[in-house]
Amino acid sequence: MTQFQLELDARGLHCPLPILKAKKALAELVSGQVLRIVATDPGSIRDFQAFARQTGNTLLEHSQNGMEFVFLMQRK
Repeated sequence: MTQFQLELDARGLHCPLPILKAKKALAELVSGQVLRIVATDPGSIRDFQAFARQTGNTLLEHSQNGMEFVFLMQRK
């Protein structure tokens, strides 16, 4: 399991809130650190893939656990 430095609970939030909160949380990290995001919005998979492409941050992995989606994003 990948280590992470910060966790963001975005459960119950809908687009664009998980992305906006992730952007703010990533700003607290230094380059190379990892943010773990837990979301329940099914659209978050597409949203975080696009967010990674647009910002240059790396989406290390994403998984689904029931109705929850877990993302690990590394700050560029």
